[in-house]
Amino acid sequence: MYDYIEGKLAFKSPAHVVIDAGGVGYHINISVNTFSRVGDTERCKLYVWLHVKEDAHTLYGFADEGERKLFLHLVSISGIGPNTARMMLSSITPDEIRNAIVQGNVPLIQRIKGIGPKSAQRIILELQDKLRKEGPDTLTVVSGLKTVKEEALSALVMLGFVRNVAEKVLDQEIAKNSGPLTVEQLIKFALKSL
Repeated sequence: MYDYIEGKLAFKSPAHVVIDAGGVGYHINISVNTFSRVGDTERCKLYVWLHVKEDAHTLYGFADEGERKLFLHLVSISGIGPNTARMMLSSITPDEIRNAIVQGNVPLIQRIKGIGPKSAQRIILELQDKLRKEGPDTLTVVSGLKTVKEEALSALVMLGFVRNVAEKVLDQEIAKNSGPLTVEQLIKFALKSL
């Protein structure tokens, strides 16, 4: 429903922030990782996820889209709720969590408060292949300026294609065509080859 909220930082604590956007104060739960990245700026932009329960609507905020993506992967696992996922993101960095899952590092995940051996194994079992498919740079903050190839690759990965296979096909299509291609043209050509 919401992608991000940007406004004046009215209040900040390690557990939540209040952002004043258009005269409305949004109470947004955050991880310690996001808390450290927000800093003491006057204006703030957080990528958000709205958790709807029968007795509450709760916003969770993230410093970047990569952290939000990992959070959504974590809450998709049975037995891992938003507060447990937030605890995980507060205990170690998103990159460390991702690497631990991909490498099957049960002891590192198990050290996080609230995660036992069975939960750690379930997290690895359910997310290891997904995170491997997405590639190592999915949590990296990308600048606003992307090349045509990067935009097309991002779109193909979101459509469910394996990153390295899609990248090879895009390289082949770029080599075939001598003139500059738009993102749409490149995606169409790649879809015919995939």
